[in-house]
Amino acid sequence: MIVTAELVETARYVLGAFQAAGQTIATAESCTGGLVAALLTDIPGSSAVFERGFVTYSNAAKSQLLGVDPETIAEHGAVSRETALAMARGALDHSAASVSVAITGIAGPDGGSEEKPVGLVFVAIAGPMGLFVEELRLGSVGREVVRQQSAQVALEMLVAFGLEDDPGDDSDPAILN
Repeated sequence: MIVTAELVETARYVLGAFQAAGQTIATAESCTGGLVAALLTDIPGSSAVFERGFVTYSNAAKSQLLGVDPETIAEHGAVSRETALAMARGALDHSAASVSVAITGIAGPDGGSEEKPVGLVFVAIAGPMGLFVEELRLGSVGREVVRQQSAQVALEMLVAFGLEDDPGDDSDPAILN
């Protein structure tokens, strides 16, 4: 996978913002397979901010490593708002991080359905500002593009909703979508 310069710069910005705020990050990734964790840890000095990462590709891993209730997955599916939120909460609960980001989705090219098409991704954040989730409908743009765009959104959400002192946004945060 060729990583875009934008992804690298966003990861660098996230690390700087979190280091300045004295906060740490944990990741819980499914369809991105650890891409966000890799982007962050590729940058020298990331150990001051990056606490740990969970790659929970299977439903069993989501339950065993993050404590996602199997009933949540059975009722809503692995790719759902509910599972993404549970993954984010679980990553926070199973780490010493102050903020977590979770990603679950269908990168393709197979695995989609009419109800949950390829390119459907949920990105969730858990931290001092609360719980937030965003639904992405990226379409059948290719596995690599879905993974990269999902990672970009996750990094952007970390800055927008993960820091205790919201950087420059005076709006009242709420659960997205």
